Amino acid sequence: MKKTLAVLCGLMLLLTLPTGCATEKTDGSEEPDPAVGNLIVVGFSQVGAESEWRVANSESMKNALSEENGYELIFDDARNEQENQIRAIRTFIQQDVDYIVFSPRVETGWNSILQEAQDAGIPVIVIDRDIEVADRSLYTAYIGSDFRKEGETAIKWLEHFLEKEGRTEEPIHIVHIQGTIGSSAQIGRTAALETALERNANWQIVAQEEGDFTRAKAYEVMGSILKETSDIDVVYCENDGEALGAIDAMEEAGLSCNADGGVIVISFDATKLGLTYCLEGKIALNVECNPLQGPYVAEIIQRLQRGETVEQVKHVEETAFDSFTITKAMIDARGY
Repeated sequence: MKKTLAVLCGLMLLLTLPTGCATEKTDGSEEPDPAVGNLIVVGFSQVGAESEWRVANSESMKNALSEENGYELIFDDARNEQENQIRAIRTFIQQDVDYIVFSPRVETGWNSILQEAQDAGIPVIVIDRDIEVADRSLYTAYIGSDFRKEGETAIKWLEHFLEKEGRTEEPIHIVHIQGTIGSSAQIGRTAALETALERNANWQIVAQEEGDFTRAKAYEVMGSILKETSDIDVVYCENDGEALGAIDAMEEAGLSCNADGGVIVISFDATKLGLTYCLEGKIALNVECNPLQGPYVAEIIQRLQRGETVEQVKHVEETAFDSFTITKAMIDARGY
């Protein structure tokens, strides 16, 4: 009797299941709703390919929004130029894509093109870096990092480390290599450092230059800084590319990069290469900036396809690694 009832219940459950429900995949993304029919067309303007982090971010998008998963992804590399991104978004509008996704070079300058997208009835999803617009209804969702929080994580670690080392009174000379000026990553990470300077009277910025989030530019500006001074305690870099370039320049100049008596290098991204430098002691702290945002985008698109309301701001989960506790196993377990 129990077996008969179980079979009947199972049949009833099958009959009541909606035919268009999404199924979750092992990578965290969702299968597109079969009821949608044709492929979902997504135009994606990537800011560039300036770093390992950016490449991982692009690959995450391509994997999540693949034809196998029910999407047609139109990918555009803006080569780190905002004008190219605006041109690409306008082309996506003309192509009448279903969704527009972009990773903005800087925060401002998007009002007009996003108004065009809204007038065309195309939802826009912003990833990685945030934007500043007059009307937040011009985009549907933002997926990315809380860059101010990332900076605060780095600063708290540095304050704690210097206190533990008994260096709360001596002058701390800091070189600050900024990311692309005007990007939300640069703004948030810079703001955290500037706030810390106000409460740490012994901290001094001895040089501040733009590294544009690239190894080559950071190597160049760090080389110029070292011609003026080598009395440096901390180098605060706003991504791994900049940290690697700065380390290259410092080691060429004979400086030791490590938290145990050398220059303390702070970085962001936590790519495998950056974490390898952390394991070697050359980067003292590396705060994660998670590039694997494709599954988050796919999930939001599927929810919108089902007519659901989505939260406008979604911060991805992140952590931090320091040279004292990181292990090779941690690095090997990373997805990027």
